[in-house]
Amino acid sequence: MSKPIVAIVGRPNVGKSTLFNRLVGGRLAIVEDIPGVTRDRIYGDAVWLDHAFTVIDTGGIEFSGIENEIANQMKHQAQLAMEEADVILFVVDGKEGLTINDEEVANMLRRANKPVVLVVNKVDNFDHTEQYNEFYALGLGEPILISAAHGYNIGDLLDEVVKHFSPTEGEEEDDDVIKIAVIGRPNVGKSSLVNALLGTERVIVSDVPGTTRDAIDTALERDGQKYIIIDTAGMRRKGKIADVVERYSVIRSLRAVDRSDIVLMVIDAVEGLTEQDKKIAGYAHESGKGCILVVNKWDLVEKDDKTALRYTEKLREGLGFMQYAPVIYVSARTKKRVAKILELVKFVADQQNMRIATSILNNLIREATYLNPPPSDRGRRLKILYATQVAVKPPTFVLFVNDSELLHFSYQRYIENQLRQTFGFEGTPIRIIPRNRQEEKE
Repeated sequence: MSKPIVAIVGRPNVGKSTLFNRLVGGRLAIVEDIPGVTRDRIYGDAVWLDHAFTVIDTGGIEFSGIENEIANQMKHQAQLAMEEADVILFVVDGKEGLTINDEEVANMLRRANKPVVLVVNKVDNFDHTEQYNEFYALGLGEPILISAAHGYNIGDLLDEVVKHFSPTEGEEEDDDVIKIAVIGRPNVGKSSLVNALLGTERVIVSDVPGTTRDAIDTALERDGQKYIIIDTAGMRRKGKIADVVERYSVIRSLRAVDRSDIVLMVIDAVEGLTEQDKKIAGYAHESGKGCILVVNKWDLVEKDDKTALRYTEKLREGLGFMQYAPVIYVSARTKKRVAKILELVKFVADQQNMRIATSILNNLIREATYLNPPPSDRGRRLKILYATQVAVKPPTFVLFVNDSELLHFSYQRYIENQLRQTFGFEGTPIRIIPRNRQEEKE
């Protein structure tokens, strides 16, 4: 069984994201004293007593003065979160008091036909609670008074939340999940690509660059394989990061790469490879993540029978450190070849989890050194005494040598190429670590 889902909803700036961070025990949602900062649904895992559950943070719901596309989609995303949820936390502002917007949200929640816990946030004085009695008028039962910023009464709130979980919920999930981070510059079509993969409007899609501000996790199962797809905010150059909210988004995108297994590096087919693309891809490479280069908007490119070949050559030239990454040309708008992405992800996941037997590995090293003897420096020649694989994701090999300083990067690259030619390792970086002979003895 899947874990129970708890959705946090309410109008803007009542402290939903602060409560979310308090529940999941980390700073996953952007917290800023600016209404409308959280736009999409943000997922995080939480545990209370013996209950594990998923928490969803949502954008603020407004019923008056909504004139723009993004505000309307924020409301739509909150409604989707309520449909997913087993329990809904309706957060109101204890300092500001009851508002017309709160009453409109309460009316929506009653129609949702889900368990609702009314949460009065920003409570300063828990000795004089009569001033909060006005919230009984919402007709959602007894309000629970908390201060999310200071952590007051969070235990009482969680006790009430878990009462609504059914006995069959909360069982442990299968850990055999491939985590995919979708990364790239703003407006290259990352969210559209995620929606095309999922077959649903999971994340906000807009022509306005920077629409996605948070890293968003979505579970997906295809052909018996479980995936988690993480849509991330577009990463601009540092000089173009205009406000503190966007800086948080870039940091979160980098953290999304850190917790992923494989990244889909999305490139705009029309604009081509940019310097910022190289920096983003470089971060994924240095983090040791499997990588697939996804060239999006391919339907907008005029093509002949050699266009893809020429484009791939330019990518290989511009991303010299990522020759191992497969390239796929897609259109999120028309969904052409999008279905093949998960097949490629599964292939790369198998490659990055490959283990080579020590005997086979050492046979390869001996043959490689025989065909191309190691270099010498001032009369001393490198000797590779022994090799072993010590890790996967990425595949990591330790070479025990007579002197690690004699292992020049060019010869290390030669060894890597021999490993790739023999075993593949397509889509994943390889780590080679030299160790001196005395370290082997230790």
